[in-house]
Amino acid sequence: MKQERIKQVLTLLKKEYGNREWQPDDDPISVLVQTILSQNTSDRNSHRAFASIKSSFKVWARTANASITQIADTIRLGGLAEVKARYIKNTLQEIKRRRGELNLEFLKQLSVDAARDWLRQLPGVGMKTASCVLLFSLGMPALPVDTHVSRVARRLGLLDSKISIDRAHQLLEGIISPKNVYTFHVLLIEHGRKICKAQQPQCPGCVLREICPSYRELSRLGTTSSH
Repeated sequence: MKQERIKQVLTLLKKEYGNREWQPDDDPISVLVQTILSQNTSDRNSHRAFASIKSSFKVWARTANASITQIADTIRLGGLAEVKARYIKNTLQEIKRRRGELNLEFLKQLSVDAARDWLRQLPGVGMKTASCVLLFSLGMPALPVDTHVSRVARRLGLLDSKISIDRAHQLLEGIISPKNVYTFHVLLIEHGRKICKAQQPQCPGCVLREICPSYRELSRLGTTSSH
């Protein structure tokens, strides 16, 4: 049932937004730092903070050896600078301690669950951050569940409203074909930003409305937005 709905969702969203095929984003360490910087801030601010830390330290080994204050000064634009600087420094040092080098390419040799568990032992790295590293850098079928993915999946009836975010990762990965994980993630985010918004979802113009149980419920209550 849910697999069939996912197939319909992907077909409709691809038709609406175009297909999305995986392309290597950056090396795993860079994606890890980028994802830490993206927490609780806008994409624009996190991108600026990442560009700043890269230009300031050039290589991640220098970042690992810098003080928290020095790192914080370079990422001030991203918000929560001291907290994120501590996570970045401690995480880089922990990778170096455990692996002898700042390199995460070895994760490709592990299963998704084993690789994600390894990353989650690092300071400040949760389920979503670990999944982002595996998916965007290494092309592994780990599904990051952010607020957009969670919201759209719940409204489509793919997730129970009471399921935790951590559990949501595993449940969605269990019903989505590994080859479709990247496309599903990217298209749900795009749809969540443009149409299936947290406030005033644009249901009448939604390409998924005919297969969406939330649309039927909202229509019954007369609360769908037409703006």
